Amino acid sequence: SEYRTQLQEKQKARYTYGILEKQFANYYELASRRPGKTGDNLLTLLESRLDNVVYRAGLARTRRHARQLVNHGHFLVNGVKTNIPSFQVSKFDIIDVKAKSLNTTPFIVARETHDADTVPAWLDVSPDRGRILVHQNPIREQITVPIQEQLIVEFYSKK
Repeated sequence: SEYRTQLQEKQKARYTYGILEKQFANYYELASRRPGKTGDNLLTLLESRLDNVVYRAGLARTRRHARQLVNHGHFLVNGVKTNIPSFQVSKFDIIDVKAKSLNTTPFIVARETHDADTVPAWLDVSPDRGRILVHQNPIREQITVPIQEQLIVEFYSKK
């Protein structure tokens, strides 16, 4: 049924980004209040989470791993220690790995296995220094997650 496909799409997005229902609904609310397409805004909000940016930059193997690294306080955003995975990064933010953390196993592995081709265009990564620069907020064309955001918008607009 139509409801089923919409629900599956929402759940797929939630599980992809590792977000619980309440927070996901809050993201939808926020996205719907912003100018522009609600679906695009929703994906931009999800992609701009600190844990996702760390994952996209290649400093973590999975989003869950990125979430744990953030939670354990390994990152500075614009020089301020930030341990909140849902922190929204914005244009021109600088995310650094703490100096003490640079020589820990996850970041050594990340440096050795870093692949510049997989980093999205809206990020600039210096794996040796453990630095991520956010050039711009991601736009829909730069988000490669296989999610049909229109189905999610339809799902929530019925409620």
